[in-house]
Amino acid sequence: MIKNIKKDKYRVASLLKRLSAHCTLFFLACIGHTSFAQDKTPAYPTRPIKLVVPYPPGGGADTLARLVATGMSEKLAQPVVIENKPGGNTAIATEFVANQPADGYTLLYTASAFTINPSLYKLRYSTTKDFAPVALIALIPFVIETNIQSPIHSVQDLIAEAKKRPGQLSYATYGTGSPVHLSAELFQLMTGTQLLHVPYKGSAPGLTDLMGGQVDLAFGSIEPSLQLMRNQKIRPLAVTTSKRISAAPEIPTVAESGVPGFETIGWNGVVAPANTPRPIIDRLNAVINEVVQQPAMTAKLSAQGVEIDIKTPEELARMIELEINKWDALVKKAGVKAD
Repeated sequence: MIKNIKKDKYRVASLLKRLSAHCTLFFLACIGHTSFAQDKTPAYPTRPIKLVVPYPPGGGADTLARLVATGMSEKLAQPVVIENKPGGNTAIATEFVANQPADGYTLLYTASAFTINPSLYKLRYSTTKDFAPVALIALIPFVIETNIQSPIHSVQDLIAEAKKRPGQLSYATYGTGSPVHLSAELFQLMTGTQLLHVPYKGSAPGLTDLMGGQVDLAFGSIEPSLQLMRNQKIRPLAVTTSKRISAAPEIPTVAESGVPGFETIGWNGVVAPANTPRPIIDRLNAVINEVVQQPAMTAKLSAQGVEIDIKTPEELARMIELEINKWDALVKKAGVKAD
């Protein structure tokens, strides 16, 4: 009987030993499989990235895009190449990127028109379904400005003159349906005024005509106007943001100039085709956020009057949704029609 007990103990010990060996082999196999899977995860990026800009070269958005692309190239160790694809109030470039592979190698540098166009056009893409938000670059203040010789020196002067001559004061923008055009429409709704819209193809020709006296006013982005203001070529009346901007704190807001609650602001950001892998989205978001927060970059952006606002992809997605709803309500209320 004692011999049988010893044999049983030996059998159990042997069985436990073999079971332990099998478990060890299984554990090592799992580790090997995980390492293999990790090794199979593609590196990113391994080739140049294309950043599609839906505006012509030389404008405010194009300038910011090139600054950001340079910083991204340095951090990603791959060229980030700008491809300008203007037209269709940014719809041509946007549709192009929507149809590109979702691999992180074609990105769209976009702005407020991204969230305005769904209210104005029948688009062959969906702003919300065909894109994955990546990162917010900056917020872009708008400004109301006049010719330096104009008798209008304030928002209150503008309102008074517009009510004396309804529909006669002309204002330039960089296009019908642009965020500055809608900003002007909101201003008219909130002040009970009527102005004459003169759309241009870009900021530069509108500002040229403003300085030459061909138009009475301009609603524009701060970047192309700031240096002209400092050189006393044009006169700023107010910025459209809720607070004064750090680049020009002497310019009052529209709200504090007698139109309480008035606020509009543009933005620049980066989106990718929908279904771009989340690790790539997170990598790009982290890199872009690092780029815009570098002291040298912050100084350059601040000098252009834009405001840095860091967001996660989820936060940018929520902002885009809110912007779509805001502009849609204004387009309907003001009866804005596309060209």
